[in-house]
Amino acid sequence: MFAPSIITLFPEAFPGTLGLSLIGKALRDGVWSLDTVNLRDFGVGPHRSVDDTPAGGGAGMVIRADVAAAAIDSIQREGRPILMPSPRGRPLTQDMAQTWSRGPGLILFCGRFEGVDERVIEARGIEEVCVGDAVLAGG
Repeated sequence: MFAPSIITLFPEAFPGTLGLSLIGKALRDGVWSLDTVNLRDFGVGPHRSVDDTPAGGGAGMVIRADVAAAAIDSIQREGRPILMPSPRGRPLTQDMAQTWSRGPGLILFCGRFEGVDERVIEARGIEEVCVGDAVLAGG
């Protein structure tokens, strides 16, 4: 069964449109499953902070490496790739989607702010994928 996991600050947004039409029927019938992980659950301090200034300097805020790593590590990988939408990633192709669809699922890390601390991208083998010339709200 294809079983994606989505790491996000907005788990209440899912399944969203994935719960509609034929794909929604397949979800309800157990053909595939969807798991969401609330990134805020791994936040630090009394306000469950998930962001910080970039370690190497620079503008804006990034998702903290320790928070991102803890969220990723809480999920059973089971051979699933970790993907993150990013304008600097490889352009998404039909071949990539078909390859992933034949596997056990994937882990989608929805970034926020100016992105994710580069250290966790490298340490956890996150593959950045560009879904097109668009700005995505919520990753």
